Amino acid sequence: MLLKLFLAFTLIPVAEIYALIKIGGYIGAFNTVLMVILTAFAGAYLAHLQGMQTMLRIRASLQQGLMPKDEMMDAVIIFVAGIVLLTPGFITDLAGLLLLLPVTRQHFKRFLKYKLDQYIKNQEIHI
Repeated sequence: MLLKLFLAFTLIPVAEIYALIKIGGYIGAFNTVLMVILTAFAGAYLAHLQGMQTMLRIRASLQQGLMPKDEMMDAVIIFVAGIVLLTPGFITDLAGLLLLLPVTRQHFKRFLKYKLDQYIKNQEIHI
């Protein structure tokens, strides 16, 4: 786990810096910074919209007496997408947008459910 965290906190920033330098070489430094700022604002707005829609679905499920487990997982994924989108860089923006799109979020949610089921079955998570 420590190795995965170390790699995440070193390789991702290095890849982001590399991408920023390469893109900046093609379109210029000012345009690159402007694109990063615009994608952060657009991503925050999209995360807000998706989050509000998810909260309305959670409320509707609770009013019907249903457990909103899928909606709660959507809310967590959208929250993570919002954080990733606010992180400057193109790679993190792409990852955040993929988490926000309902089609790709559905695939990620299915994978996350599978992994959680494996952790519980192997008793790696104690609830």
